Amino acid sequence: MNSKNLNIVVTGGAGFIGSAVIRHLINNTSHNVINVDKLTYAGNLANVASIDKSPRYSFEQVDITDAQEIERVFKQHAPHIIMHLAAESHVDRSIDGPAEFIQTNIIGTYTLLEQSRKHFASLNQQNQKIFRFHHISTDEVYGDLPHPDEVDDDALPLFKESTAYQPSSPYSASKASSDHLVRAWKRTFGLPTIITNCSNNYGPYHYPEKLIPLVILKALAGEPLPVYGDGSQIRDWLYVEDHARALTLVALEGNVGDTYNIGGHNERRNLEVVETICDALDELKPKSSGSYREQITFVKDRPGHDRRYAIDASKIENELGWKPQETFESGILKTIEWCLDNNNWVAADSG
Repeated sequence: MNSKNLNIVVTGGAGFIGSAVIRHLINNTSHNVINVDKLTYAGNLANVASIDKSPRYSFEQVDITDAQEIERVFKQHAPHIIMHLAAESHVDRSIDGPAEFIQTNIIGTYTLLEQSRKHFASLNQQNQKIFRFHHISTDEVYGDLPHPDEVDDDALPLFKESTAYQPSSPYSASKASSDHLVRAWKRTFGLPTIITNCSNNYGPYHYPEKLIPLVILKALAGEPLPVYGDGSQIRDWLYVEDHARALTLVALEGNVGDTYNIGGHNERRNLEVVETICDALDELKPKSSGSYREQITFVKDRPGHDRRYAIDASKIENELGWKPQETFESGILKTIEWCLDNNNWVAADSG
């Protein structure tokens, strides 16, 4: 892609993954970044405080379902790339209240696509060749995979870009719907789109409702560490800064119309994740007596809980040269150390 300084809109840029993308773009490229975020409960401008004084960064507090405001942002900032990360993403919240997920993930994506289509039509031929709409999605759209407790280990498949969609929760169904919209706008209207589907992210600035930050926070507070069912569910864990590198690479170098799966090559059972955190805390911040493992508590399983996710990330590795730099062991240690060193952020964001 043209190496000139591009204008990149990042929706949901005050959230966990979006802020990592913005920090990466400002710190490692010369591009201009426009952060578009509604600032819901999971959005926190402290996540981008380290770069918000950059002359290449600007912030727009805008709801992505507000077509007039999105149109204004596009006219004002003339983006070359849209990186669409804004989403409701917590499965438990989607079970308790699906409506917000439909509104944000489906209607919000539709609104962005329509405004991007109008913006694209207004560009000259040179800028049309540069323009990309990069939609960031999840591996949960694929449903779940056979579990090693149920089948021969040698026969365990991975999610590929061609895997059929079979979402299980209102969250994953809303993301699957948004993926389909993006592909339809490419085929019907010729909008240059790219989709990425990622595995579970973790790392600094993670809102403490998700498993890893929740366990760290509750462990330090001496509270029970809730594990759904028997904790045998398997996830592929991806360090957020590895993901930010991958997303930037896809946005700048990916093939229009393609899908890229992004995973960490780190399959772990949920119970194993919790025990790993407990063991690391035993070393880094030991209790006066006993182990943090003693706080583990098994709770009633989530309805429709997917058994296993695992990503085949060979396409992005072979075509774009990306692979994760962090192992789960190195990444989880960095995450725990960050939480211990940033008590103010953790306390404020946990409410």
